[in-house]
Amino acid sequence: MYLSVVVPVYNEEESLRQLYQEISEVAEANRYEFEVIFIDDGSKDGSWAVLEQLAATDERIRGIRFRRNFGKAAALNAGFEAARGEIVLTMDADLQDDPHEIPEFMAMMESGLEVVSGWKKVRHDPWHKVIPSRFFNAMVSYMTGVKLHDHNCGMKCYRREIFDEITLYGELHRFVPVLAAARGYRVGEKVVAHRARQFGQSKYGFTRFIKGFLDLFTVWFLTGYGQRPQHLMGTVGLIAMGIGFFLLTYLASLWGFSRLLGNPINIGTRPAILYGVAALLFGGQILSMGVIAELFVAHQNRISKGYSIKSVIGKK
Repeated sequence: MYLSVVVPVYNEEESLRQLYQEISEVAEANRYEFEVIFIDDGSKDGSWAVLEQLAATDERIRGIRFRRNFGKAAALNAGFEAARGEIVLTMDADLQDDPHEIPEFMAMMESGLEVVSGWKKVRHDPWHKVIPSRFFNAMVSYMTGVKLHDHNCGMKCYRREIFDEITLYGELHRFVPVLAAARGYRVGEKVVAHRARQFGQSKYGFTRFIKGFLDLFTVWFLTGYGQRPQHLMGTVGLIAMGIGFFLLTYLASLWGFSRLLGNPINIGTRPAILYGVAALLFGGQILSMGVIAELFVAHQNRISKGYSIKSVIGKK
């Protein structure tokens, strides 16, 4: 199999030579035909100069340099588009991912899996990163149904064809296994070694988890209702309109019966009338948004198919 190793780089000049040396040794020992694609995501140190030097000595190295920092998802997307291999493996440039794991990833792919996600079972990170990460991973697994222990792990392996159907943006790079599973691809998991950081410092802070939770809801909606948004929005809208209709009907009946009894009740000052009107308006707006979303989906399906074909038999 032809292997493309995609490595996003952001201020990692000290680790790049050692990383490539390890990748090269493992690939050559296992007789892989391979390439390594480094994506310099707007580094401010000498990372690009190091990559230029490496590329001058080995034609299997390819480099892509961004004009500024666009984020890991953009870097991975650029790498996926440039990859020529049947198998694409991603790993971080900070040496915390071990290239000696590659043969086991390849073996799992050859066994029939189409996505293999790494699991850093033993982590060399401070507790204030480990605990929120475990909570986040549990929530992702629960909401999406894709049971992985470490959705955030940067070391993952994919069939190249997956990226003909999935486009990354924002912070969605950590959810590729979820998006792939929603398209019917087989997803597995492998325990990987998590090496202690040798150089520099982590590029991620607490905001990583905030962005992750927001993107989780995006992925949940895309995988569950991306092709049928009205099923969710219409349900919410109908429930809201039902509540509003019930409240207003109740108030109208109360006013009507009280008038028949000769003691009409003033319902105009009751909070329920405001809640009823607000619920009707909210429900109507959500239903309208659902219709608009359906129009977008219908238009998109004319451009990109809403399904994934694995194989075809018979004459065309």
